[in-house]
Amino acid sequence: MVEITETAVVQKLDEAKRVLDQLRRVGVRVALDDFGTGYSGLYHLRELQLDTIKIDRSFVSQMLAKPEEARIVKAILSLSQALGLHTTAEGIENTQVLERLTKLGCDTGQGFLFGEPEPESAVSETLREQAELARQIA
Repeated sequence: MVEITETAVVQKLDEAKRVLDQLRRVGVRVALDDFGTGYSGLYHLRELQLDTIKIDRSFVSQMLAKPEEARIVKAILSLSQALGLHTTAEGIENTQVLERLTKLGCDTGQGFLFGEPEPESAVSETLREQAELARQIA
């Protein structure tokens, strides 16, 4: 999966569509990152033929404390569901937020609740270990 932001493609939409189409042809899925913070237009959702919308952490992290943020998250989830798009919420830092997002129908999440950022060397080692386990099982 490749992640893009609307601000990255809005200036050269036709070129971005061409590149994303080429990526899709070889099996790469496309996610719109930081949804709601830039040029979040329905036009771009349609034209970019996305697979996933990633809800920006600025909304997710405040959704329990600020009702307006919760309404924005709910609206983004409803829109995504209506368009048949997968949703990922960024910035999940506690189980209460995770439970609320789950009840609202969010598909997946990212955040410190699941793990802290890791250096490349640690990620590479984990991937090597997982690959070895997969070989042993197969």
